Amino acid sequence: MSQQPELTLPPLMWGEAVPGDAFGHAVRRAVLGCDAGLVAYHLGAASIEAALVVAPELPLARAMTMLPLCGVGFQNALGALAPPEVAVHLEWPGAIRVNGARCGGLRAMAASDDPEATPDWLVIGLTVPILPPSEDTGHAPDDTALLSEGCAEVDPPALLEAWARHTLSWLTRWEEDGPRALHAEWRGLAHGIGEEITVTDAQGKPQTGTFLGTDEAFGLLLRQGETTSLIPLTTLLETAP
Repeated sequence: MSQQPELTLPPLMWGEAVPGDAFGHAVRRAVLGCDAGLVAYHLGAASIEAALVVAPELPLARAMTMLPLCGVGFQNALGALAPPEVAVHLEWPGAIRVNGARCGGLRAMAASDDPEATPDWLVIGLTVPILPPSEDTGHAPDDTALLSEGCAEVDPPALLEAWARHTLSWLTRWEEDGPRALHAEWRGLAHGIGEEITVTDAQGKPQTGTFLGTDEAFGLLLRQGETTSLIPLTTLLETAP
């Protein structure tokens, strides 16, 4: 394995380079009680992996705003570093779209899945492919990678550093000014609003309907016939160990 570069991260964040599975490493460190602000990362030849440990001071239902917030941070980072013709958008479930095709995404895990409780920790993971998928990887037809979308000059360490800076900036703005600005930014980047989508509800069942947008806590509003249902962000949580 090649040596991992040391990242220059903003105040309140600190990095740990890992040989692989940055998300799993961050979760293990969070379970053991590491300080918030840890960014675990692995920069491989084929993909970028990173994970941020957060110590929420809000119930999980609202703390999960960190998932779209980190997505906006990544969009801002790649948007600043990539050529101007490269379009970056965000799916509600966490996928990132570059020029319309899926290009990695974000995931989340918390110490508790109780929406009303304040979890001890929350980990947001980021994975972005650098190299195009091969015939052997079982990829979906619309999967892509940074090199396939005109981002060959984007430096992976610089991209992660920019992601950290933009994420911290949005986190500060969200904490100080409330969710309005973040909502406006995210809605302008959201993929599929007004279109038919299929998502998984709180009972683990697929639901198909028209994506109307989100509520204040970024829960998805899904129109099915005459009924509009709310699917909270907490349905996207992965099960903690």
